[in-house]
Amino acid sequence: MRNIIFPCLVWATVMLGCSCSTEEVIKKEESSPSIGFVIKRGTNLSHWLSQNSQRGEERRMHIQEDDFARLDSLGFDHVRIPVDEEQLWDKDGNKHPEAWNLLTGALHLAAKHHLRAIVDLHIIRSHHFNAEHDGSTNTLFTSEEAQVKLIDMWKQLSASLSKFSTDSVAYEFLNEPVAKDPEQWNRLISRVHHVLRGLEPNRTLVIGSNLWQGVDSFKDLKVPAGDKNIILSCHYYSPMIVTHYKASWNNVGIYHGPIHYPGELISPANFATIDPAFKSYFEENNIKWDRNVMRKNLKKAVDVAKRLGLPLYCGEWGVYETCDRAVAYAWMRDAVAVFDEFDMAWSSWCYDEGFGFWNQKRHEFNDKAMVRILTSGKGLQQ
Repeated sequence: MRNIIFPCLVWATVMLGCSCSTEEVIKKEESSPSIGFVIKRGTNLSHWLSQNSQRGEERRMHIQEDDFARLDSLGFDHVRIPVDEEQLWDKDGNKHPEAWNLLTGALHLAAKHHLRAIVDLHIIRSHHFNAEHDGSTNTLFTSEEAQVKLIDMWKQLSASLSKFSTDSVAYEFLNEPVAKDPEQWNRLISRVHHVLRGLEPNRTLVIGSNLWQGVDSFKDLKVPAGDKNIILSCHYYSPMIVTHYKASWNNVGIYHGPIHYPGELISPANFATIDPAFKSYFEENNIKWDRNVMRKNLKKAVDVAKRLGLPLYCGEWGVYETCDRAVAYAWMRDAVAVFDEFDMAWSSWCYDEGFGFWNQKRHEFNDKAMVRILTSGKGLQQ
């Protein structure tokens, strides 16, 4: 994307004001040759405009221009930017101006540093991907009011973001949908797609499968026919015994004994120590895992994408920091190998939090070995 350069930056209230107008930005973008929204390797800028209690100066300083420059130098070609409803709008639907400025500023900075961007509506008040674990209730798929509100949010996002080139910015209109009936999600896909296509006929839309964008539910996914500006998206965290080892928000996190990958994840002797009340969380996935199992899993999504003639993207994958690093690295190397084998684009989860490789507080890499796996060592100072 090095031929797409924005001549000015907008970065909330902490950046210097730019001297060029929005009209000039649009004119510059329109003069660039169209090459399409093409991505291969990226990462998620998580816990910034999503799942984050920071506000004001702390939030403004969380992601800065040097972060985009760093990702470019490491060889990444895009970022996925999760955003939450509560970050962008208050309960009455009024915009929070600073958050909107941070988002548009990030898109300008991404383009300046040769990175495409996916704007991912991650959590909304009527839908949270982890609702069944945190005791909340999702109403999105049963409430007409909630669905109309989702559509209205995208109308507002489109009004603000449509000035960005379709080569540089894509939209993902809901993260990890969790509908009891897959047809509920399919119908909502059709509604949101219809509205966005009326507003932006050529914008690339990223659409995931039901039930946390898992590969097993791809067989039930339906997307509007004939639209080639769609990227299908899966998330891959299997087996969670590895990827979410000791994670407090997931049931498998209760096990703190040794695990292995590749091979049988938990030995019979260690499996016997698990409280019988929780063994059901582990039994199905406590098998001999290796690259072949991973390949077989991901092929469920690959086959659907091939049938529909659409690209496939793994928008989230990674291993939590509490997992033994040797196990984590073995799993990640296999994941990258299988993604490459299937010619799948991907974005790791994530850049600078519990699954990430960069420490914002210390301003240094916290896991250089992970960076080498993700980037083949490009741009990494020894």
